[in-house]
Amino acid sequence: MHQPARWGLAAVGAGITVIVGLELTSLDEMNPIRRTISEHGLGPDGWIFGWGVGLLAAGSVAIAVSLARKRLAGAFGTVALLAWSVGLFLTAWFEKHDWSVGPSMSGSIHRVGSFVAFLSLPLAAVIIARPWRHRERSELRRSALVAFGLGICSVLWVVGIGAVMLIGAGNGLAWWRVMPLGLVERGMAITEVAALLALGVWGAARRLDGGEVVSPAAEQVSAGAKQVAAG
Repeated sequence: MHQPARWGLAAVGAGITVIVGLELTSLDEMNPIRRTISEHGLGPDGWIFGWGVGLLAAGSVAIAVSLARKRLAGAFGTVALLAWSVGLFLTAWFEKHDWSVGPSMSGSIHRVGSFVAFLSLPLAAVIIARPWRHRERSELRRSALVAFGLGICSVLWVVGIGAVMLIGAGNGLAWWRVMPLGLVERGMAITEVAALLALGVWGAARRLDGGEVVSPAAEQVSAGAKQVAAG
């Protein structure tokens, strides 16, 4: 198993465990249909939420390193996955708005981090997995299809939320009132974390094809060089 990806999956698993634990222990206090996940960051136990999201972000960085080192992810996919990680770190470090006291700079940074994270992960999954979907090696094709499919589902979440927000704005409704925000956010988060785990498992594979992994772009360059040499 590729070491950075193994560390990344362990960190992501620990972060998921922390956040799920917070969700389960706060069911009597917080409505998961209307209240967002970041509500856990407010109050005296907010540091636990921060650690959970921070572990998720650190694990994502390790997975990005693994995919890049094994030449499964190109520059754009790696940047998108790192942007997801940066967004998560901002979300973990800066608390969301506490509307009982009003908006804050910390809350604004938290919101920006959340948008960056939720937009970047779908792009990363689609960009990284797309070139590998039609590989002849079944291991590469199967892994790529899982990651690509979850990436597309994540994109659909983002597009759907954007469409509902536009419809709400056109009818003079606040964007957080036009949908069950907490439920929608949790659905999108589950899909995106599943895509991240699929990328991590793919990157953690010891040997994907019994030999060296060659990216589709590198194969095209090699094929072009052979044609030039033959000519």
